[in-house]
Parts: sequence; C-alpha cells; structure tokens
Amino acid sequence: MKRRTLFATVAALGIALSSTAAVAETLRIGVEAAYPPFSFKDSDGTLGGFDIDIAKALCAQMQRECELVEQEWDGMIPALKAKKFDAIVASMSITEERKHQIDFSDKYYQTPARLVARKDVTFEGTPEGLTGKRIGVQRGATHQCYAEKMFPGAEIVLYGTQEEVFRDLALGRIDAQLSDSLIAYESFLSKEEGADYAFLGGDHLDVECYGEGVGIAVRKGDAELRDALSAAITAIRENGTYAKINDTYFAFDIYGGSPAAK
Repeated sequence: MKRRTLFATVAALGIALSSTAAVAETLRIGVEAAYPPFSFKDSDGTLGGFDIDIAKALCAQMQRECELVEQEWDGMIPALKAKKFDAIVASMSITEERKHQIDFSDKYYQTPARLVARKDVTFEGTPEGLTGKRIGVQRGATHQCYAEKMFPGAEIVLYGTQEEVFRDLALGRIDAQLSDSLIAYESFLSKEEGADYAFLGGDHLDVECYGEGVGIAVRKGDAELRDALSAAITAIRENGTYAKINDTYFAFDIYGGSPAAK
C-alpha cells in the first residue's frame, strides 16, 4: 500500500510539474516592425512602439517569458497557423473574415480610418470624387477591403508596408491614401514631408471591413491562451500599466473610438 501511495504521489507530482512547465513556456509573439508608432525599429535595431510595449506588458501580467518574432504583415496569419509564433500583437482588426481562420482576444484599442491627400486637391473624398484616382493602401490590411468596397471607380494601389504608402503619396505617385487616422497623423501629417497634406473627408467606419476593434490573434481553438490574453488586457487596463504605455505614444486614450487599424 505504501509503495502504491508513493507511486501515486510521484505521478501526481510529475503531472503538476509538467503543468507548471507548460505555463512557464516561452510565449512567442508575432510582431511587425514597420507600423510606427505601433511598431518600429530604433537605429540600433531595437523593437519599439505601442504594440511592442503592450505585448511585453501582457507577457509580464501572465508571468510568461516573451519572445518577439518579426514577421512581414501579409504573412502574419499564415505564420501563426504554421506555428512560427503563438499569438499576433500587430494592430490586427477583429473582422468576420479573419475569424474564419483564427481566434481573437478582446480588443486592446480602436481608432478610425481616414483618407489623406494634398491640401490643394480639387476632388472630394467620396466614391464619385475619387473615381479615376489612385488610392494607396497597405496590402492585406482592412483598408484594402474598405477601399475596394467603397471606391470601385478608383485604382487601388497596394503596398507591402504603410511607410511605402506615405512615401509614394509624398512623391505624387498616388492621389490619396487610406489608413488608420492615428498612423496617418503620427507618421506623416505631423512630419515635414506631410506639411502639404491633410485629411480628406471624415472618419470611415465599416464593421464588415474594419471589424470590432483591434485584438490579439491566436490559432483557432486556442481558447486557453485567448482567454488568458483577454484577462491580461483587462488587468493592465485596471492597474494603470496600459495608461502608462498609451501616454508614452499618444495624447489621448486610444482604447475607445471607432474601428480601424489594419
């Protein structure tokens, strides 16, 4: 009886240790490095930005080691499904189309989308006004969905990164661009190269393309990680960590507002 009890105790301990090891396992987070101020690289190659700091804060809240894995935007979902990483923290909007492939945590921010064009343009930011015009958007982002849906008479020009969109707008290769309004202001309109440009029209809202806000993507069926991330988002909102990160990059709380992002 004593031997059986001993074996049972050892077996139970083994299971407990195995469970603890699984919890402590390094969490691999897919991130982009070309979407400032949400993600970027400093001159020394260090990753920075709101998404990067949020990813680190969530790992700390969950008491998990965190490994950031760089990935180009249009390969994010395939890389997640191929288990290159366990979750995506890269300003990814929660849309019905994406939910067919992957699962999402609760949102961690929302901001509206807007067009940008030269201040002196004579056309309006409407489907009629943009007919025959070239609109730049990032390939695979929700803005591609919206631009193709709302501006059928325009030529939609696709780019690998948002930085390339702004570059070609400044060079006059496109007539307008569509992106997250905060990105457009922080990365272009507030800079010297954006001095002759302004928002064109108002906010663009569309649940079909822009979804329910920005969430953290996980593989389909990974409910344990999804729920842990949602709980961690709530926790850092309540303990002030989110506010500190938010205030490092923005002058207002970006948690609320209307859907947009990528």
